[in-house]
Amino acid sequence: MGTEISARSFTGADRRQFRHKVRECMSALERMLRDGAFADAHSSPEPQLGMEIEFNLVQDDMAPAMSNLEVLQAIDDHAVFQTELGQFNVEMNVEPGPLSGDATIEIEDSLRQSLRRADERMHLFDAQLVMIGMLPTLELDHLGRDRITANPRYEALNEQIFAARGEDIELDLDGVPLPGTDEIERLRADTNSVVPEAACTSLQLHLRVAPEDFAPHWNAAQCLAGVQVALAANSPFLAGKALWHESRIPLFAQATDTRPLELKNQGVRPRVWFGERWIESPIDLFEENSRYFTALLPEITDADPAAELDAGLIPQLRELQMHNGTIYRWNRPVYDISDGQAHLRIENRVLPAGPTVLDTMANAAFYYGLLRALVEDDDPLWRRMTFDAAEENLIIGAKFGLESRLYWPKLGWVGADELVLRRLLPLADRGLESFGLSARARDRYLGIIEGRCLNRQTGAAWQREHVARREAAGDDRRTALSGMLRDYVAAMTDGRPVHEWVV
Repeated sequence: MGTEISARSFTGADRRQFRHKVRECMSALERMLRDGAFADAHSSPEPQLGMEIEFNLVQDDMAPAMSNLEVLQAIDDHAVFQTELGQFNVEMNVEPGPLSGDATIEIEDSLRQSLRRADERMHLFDAQLVMIGMLPTLELDHLGRDRITANPRYEALNEQIFAARGEDIELDLDGVPLPGTDEIERLRADTNSVVPEAACTSLQLHLRVAPEDFAPHWNAAQCLAGVQVALAANSPFLAGKALWHESRIPLFAQATDTRPLELKNQGVRPRVWFGERWIESPIDLFEENSRYFTALLPEITDADPAAELDAGLIPQLRELQMHNGTIYRWNRPVYDISDGQAHLRIENRVLPAGPTVLDTMANAAFYYGLLRALVEDDDPLWRRMTFDAAEENLIIGAKFGLESRLYWPKLGWVGADELVLRRLLPLADRGLESFGLSARARDRYLGIIEGRCLNRQTGAAWQREHVARREAAGDDRRTALSGMLRDYVAAMTDGRPVHEWVV
């Protein structure tokens, strides 16, 4: 959720001063880009796989476990596991590793060992980790204000979103009929908190890039968002309703929306934002963020970024970082400092968590490899695809998963599975080979993507089919969801990729 804060309330003067400080940070950032002040200004950084994984916590009866603080105390590994917005969430930060040789297999093994140790320690609290995009046993009663994790940032964020909005948030989602039915289910509810955002648990992939390479990488990532979601959908149920294959996408947008209806009608931009154009420089995104969005957490420092640059120091640009962290682009630009040097990253946020460690690694490898191949292409994809088409692909992919038909240049509208099998898998393999990833690792992860497309079984497809069959056998919806989740956790623990799961 970003940088910690100390204040709980803010004045109008705070907001005006914060706006001024963000502009100072922007001027400093432009100067740094112009003067080559980044660690990667003159050479591309070594590519690394960096990820954050959000988890749900469940009890033995598959109900949400509202015990993240106790769980984290039991795990006792604060460098790896941290709090998230909801009391039923934790986040895991995976140590970055190179995209070369067999290093990704080593990351996979390390990730699996960390999860095993954590799981052993937290069972004392009747809790276990679930890698899933949206916990199917979550009910609206679990998403109230009293379920926010005790943390000043989370509490202040909730207060500021509702202060900006001036009214309760309306959740309004239509579903996709389950297999064997024609019924379109609907979720309609008002909420007085942003905790529904916590229902959206994701896999976030980071890639550090040189400033001059940022724009093509971001543009390529935008092109891929719809394919990523269609291929990895894992969030079909909430509050007893069968919704989209990847319901995180619309729910996250609605749960953090600071706009009442009138501002939507005026065309005010949402804080969960795909964007509206291809970019030429990273400054384009930071400039849009500062120009279009009011501050939610306007906490101010005494730092003078221009003076710091004059003194030969690397500025923290904390106001810019704070503001940037409250604008939820699906591909977010990140300014950060490591080892005393400034750098830029792209944070890819479209993917759900899970279903397994192996699926997670496969999703990551597919993204990194395909991104590299598109950036290296002499005829950039974003020059042949409209920005609106890329955004439409995201919505269609989230709604229908591998059943969707997506737009692709030179192919027109094509099935997501066919697009991946015929066109994108060879590109992803070429990109991973360009990184230096071994043939063994490439075959391991891209083989999983191939199997998923051939079986047309994502996590969402498996969940939907499982619940439909349980209901056909006589279960009511809540019983079907609990039984399905129990089988999901067993299969997740077994570790076989989701396309091999049996319904």
